[in-house]
Amino acid sequence: MARVALLSNPRSTGNRSMLPEVRSFCAEHKDIFHYEVEHVDQIGTALKTIARVKPEVLVINGGDGTVQAALTELHHGGHFGGPHYKNGPPPVAVLPNGKTNLIALDLGASGDPLEALKRVLELARTDMVPHIVSRELIQLSDGTVGARPVLGMFLGGAGLADTILYCRHKIYPLGLPNSLSHMLTAIAAIIAILFGVRAGFLPPMPAPVKVSVLKHGEWQGQFALLMVTTLQRLLLNGRMPGAGQPLGAMQMMAIEGTRGVLFRALVAAIRGRLWRSRVSGVHLERGDEIRIESDHSSVILDGELFEARADRPIVLTPTAPVPFLRLAA
Repeated sequence: MARVALLSNPRSTGNRSMLPEVRSFCAEHKDIFHYEVEHVDQIGTALKTIARVKPEVLVINGGDGTVQAALTELHHGGHFGGPHYKNGPPPVAVLPNGKTNLIALDLGASGDPLEALKRVLELARTDMVPHIVSRELIQLSDGTVGARPVLGMFLGGAGLADTILYCRHKIYPLGLPNSLSHMLTAIAAIIAILFGVRAGFLPPMPAPVKVSVLKHGEWQGQFALLMVTTLQRLLLNGRMPGAGQPLGAMQMMAIEGTRGVLFRALVAAIRGRLWRSRVSGVHLERGDEIRIESDHSSVILDGELFEARADRPIVLTPTAPVPFLRLAA
């Protein structure tokens, strides 16, 4: 029986440079079972094999797509059954190895992925209970009965999705550090909306969408930012309304894409009040079902691209709580 099972994707950007160190570390510690996949399609087989060694912790080492695929398979695959897993699958830890690392950040993992792995092993050798936290996952589907939803923890839509795609296709290829790439992307998006600039080197204006939160209302228009998450912590130490409260609903923020609203939202964010107070044109809601309807508008769930259409909306619902291992004290 292994204390830690490590699932790695050698093709993820971060692993191209640091995976040899991870392999060496695993070879020196026999209580780590290391399984590598070359493609996300192999994750189901990987988890089936990992379940046989009965790990105390499952660690995901890969980019956003690897994490998203692993969480989906973990939820739907049913690999962790039997007496050893009577309380469900082992807690999940995520190494900070993606471009944005939002899930890892929420779980207290940042900086060097190898140092995070060492911390996981340290916790696995002790009583982990104080470090186990629950998070719901977001189920994304088109509402079709019997369809297998895709799972994740952070969804960006409307102008945010356009900005993420802009960063992915225009900024990342420049080879800049992630933090600088994200800063340049944010500046470009703000310039495009605040000053109404239209240019091929800037993010496009967001397409109109309709967002509805069950029992709370609906909003329609162009949104500079649309996010839905079950994370407690975001970039820049932002915390969604209700963070720390009992689980039971997804958290949504939608910022209307007008110059005045964006300016007020920026001021509130700088003053640290965006997440805690109501700002005109900024919609903060919690709900058990969120629908996104549009004519060919993109949404991105943990790195994977989907498209909302007028005849096939994006439907989001939460899962039951899933155990995760928080690395910070």
